[in-house]
Parts: sequence; C-alpha cells; structure tokens
Amino acid sequence: MSDRVLLDAADAYPELTRVRSAVAARDWSAARAVLDAAPPSGRSLLLKQAADGDNLEDFLRYVVATDPDDTAAVAMLGMHLTKVGWDIRSGARAQYVSSEQFADFHEWLRRAEVVLLDGVARNPADPALWVARLTSARGLELGLAETRRRYQKLAAIDPHHLPGQIPYLQRLCPKWSGSWEMLHPWCREAMSAAPPGAVQGMLVAQAHIEHWLDLDDGADARYLESPPVRADVYEAAQRSIFHPEFRRDYGWVEAASTFAMLFVLFDDAKAAAAAFRLLGDLGTEHPWHYFGAGEVSDRIRRNRKWALANGGSR
Repeated sequence: MSDRVLLDAADAYPELTRVRSAVAARDWSAARAVLDAAPPSGRSLLLKQAADGDNLEDFLRYVVATDPDDTAAVAMLGMHLTKVGWDIRSGARAQYVSSEQFADFHEWLRRAEVVLLDGVARNPADPALWVARLTSARGLELGLAETRRRYQKLAAIDPHHLPGQIPYLQRLCPKWSGSWEMLHPWCREAMSAAPPGAVQGMLVAQAHIEHWLDLDDGADARYLESPPVRADVYEAAQRSIFHPEFRRDYGWVEAASTFAMLFVLFDDAKAAAAAFRLLGDLGTEHPWHYFGAGEVSDRIRRNRKWALANGGSR
C-alpha cells in the first residue's frame, strides 16, 4: 500500500471515466454503451457521478428532446439539475442557509422534478429515475409519506438498490424531520434483507455516524462507547465487508471507508486496519469529511497510518 489516497470514484470504477469522457465529448451513444452494460445499482451510480460535470444541461436537454424515452439521459439531466441546486444550497444545516440560497435551490429542484416526472411517466421501471426523485423530494421537503412512496416504487423494482437507499437513509434522519426510531430499524431491516456479504451493512454504520454527529460533546463519546452501538456496528461489518462473500460490487469502497472511520472512532486499530487493507489506496469523501480538520485525504492518510501501525494482522 502506498501513501496515496484516491478519492475519485473513477479510481474504483474505471468505467466512470469512460462515461465522463463520452459526456464531455458530447457522444451520448458512447456513454449509453457503458451505462447499458452496468448492473442497475452501477448504472445509477455512474449516472449520478457523471451528472456532476459542468455545463451539461443544454447537451442533456438536447438528448432528451431527441429521444424523450431515453430515461438514462432523463435521469442524468434530473441529477445534474439537482446537483446544481444543491451546490447553491451548500451542505450546511438549514439555519446557516440564506433565504436567497433556498429560493434558488428549490427552483433548480423544481426544474429537476418536471424532467423526472415526465421520465417516470414514460418508464416507471427505471430505478435511476426514482433515485433522482428521492434526492429532489428531500430537498423540496415533500414530506415523509411522499418520500416513502418513491422509495417503495424503487424497492419494488430493485429491493437492494444502494444508490436509492442512501438518500432514503438521509431522509429518515432527524435533521430532515425523520427520527432515530425510524432510521435505525429501517437500516437493520435493509441489511438483513440483503444477501450475505452485500454492501447494505454500511447503512447501519452510516446511521450510527449520523446519530453520533447529532449529539453534544460528551454524549457523542458515550454513544460510541455504548455496547449496543458497538455490537450493532460489528455485526454489520461481519455481514458485509468482513463476510467471506463480500465482493467489490458498486458501493463497496464507501462501505469499507465508512467502517474504517467508525473503527477509528472506536479506537479499534485492528478492525480499522482490516478495513484499510481492503481499501488499499482507495477512499471516499463521505463520511470522512465529518471527522477532524484538514483535507479529507490527509485525515484518511493519518488514520490509516495509525491503524496499520497498531492493528497487526486480522
């Protein structure tokens, strides 16, 4: 393992580079060739990551106007419009976002909703459309009932669709008017329903990170020391990244990265080292951007070094 920290999703999923390059070259047929070859969760991940590119709206609107039934293009356009809006809003808590930011944010999300609504009318079985609509529903604060309806539409198509489960997890958090009483049981249910070795164990881990972040100083440390919390996390790790059938499917890097951070917080160098060895040079911004000061890559590098020096072999 080198001293590098590779945070770009394309480092883990090289096909993302091909989609990004094709979109940048305005070659939609080349992008579709890669997207069509991906499994459903991978397709949604590729669409979402490629939608982060700059100045894509006009091109994607042209593709959609040329073929309104091309819901890959519809999904990417909706995701792109949502991303533009979210960048305006920023990731700050609501009390730190100005009324002007909120107005612009909601305008971009409403534009995304118009595009996506037409898409699901044409092809309600495309999971990427529901993934995009889960994020826009949260931003527009459409209510839990509507968000749950959208998630159930997705789950009926693909019950273990991680790119949709992650935004639904966020919606169940208290910061988005959910509750811990809804969040933790749902994450456990999603993990238990998934096949052995699936990435869904990370949902349990992410829920505990969200809960930890929401607590005041002192209470946050006690939360991480709680035996039930630790047991929940270790069980989730054994069902996912430490399971013999764990595979490097789409989402595996964020799963391993999430557990690595939690094990660092637990001061468990041995378990953290095992997660870091699985990752190699790879890492993710989320959830490490929550932890400590400085650049994310430096935070990961520093804690990886500590874990490998103190964790021995697993």
